[in-house]
Amino acid sequence: MHYLRTETSFDSAHFLSGYNGKCKNIHGHTWKIVAEISSEELIKSGECRGMIVDFSDFKKALKDLAKTLDHTFIYEKGTLKKETVDILESEGFSLTPVCFRPTAENFSKHIFECLKQKGFNPYRVYVYETAENCAVYGE
Repeated sequence: MHYLRTETSFDSAHFLSGYNGKCKNIHGHTWKIVAEISSEELIKSGECRGMIVDFSDFKKALKDLAKTLDHTFIYEKGTLKKETVDILESEGFSLTPVCFRPTAENFSKHIFECLKQKGFNPYRVYVYETAENCAVYGE
C-alpha cells in the first residue's frame, strides 16, 4: 500500500451547544489538519507515472477545504437564534453553519468525506484542536 500525507491549518471560532464546560462559550483554535490518502497501485503512464496523485493536487484540495473554514465563526445549524445570526451577519462577521457539532471528531470525518467527494482515496484525517490533542477519522 502506498500513502501520501499533507497538512495545513486554519483559524476559527466555535462553541459547543449543550456542553456543560468551558467550550460552551465562543472560543478559537488554530486547527491543524493532517490528511493521508492511499492506493494499492501507482499511476502507470503519463507525467504522473509512479505517483498516487500529483502531490500539488492533493495539497491544493486540502488547502482549499481549510480556506472555507479559515477566520470564520463555525456553528452548528439550529444552535443560535435567527436574530443572533442576523445581527452577526449585519456586523459583517464571517459565519459558517455546519450540519454537525463542530468538534475535532466531526471535523475529521467531514474533511475525510470532502476529500472522498473530490476523488481522492482518503485513508486517515487527523484534526488537531491543540498541539497536543487530535481526533482521527479513517476507514
